[in-house]
Amino acid sequence: MPHSDLLPSLLFKINENQLALEAAIMELTIWAEKRGASEVAGNVRGALVAIDRNEEFIKMTLAVMMTPD
Repeated sequence: MPHSDLLPSLLFKINENQLALEAAIMELTIWAEKRGASEVAGNVRGALVAIDRNEEFIKMTLAVMMTPD
């Protein structure tokens, strides 16, 4: 298998990891918020906006890359 054939699978796995990290960070954000760290929680939520903003494009691009020619 050529290395270029591995690229879509690699990117898919990286994206899965990114989404798992986002979920874990959100859990920690909720935990911090419940303990009165609302400013920190707000900052984290703001930083996670980029993941949400890019998620659909990443999924669509991966779908195209993983579709056989």
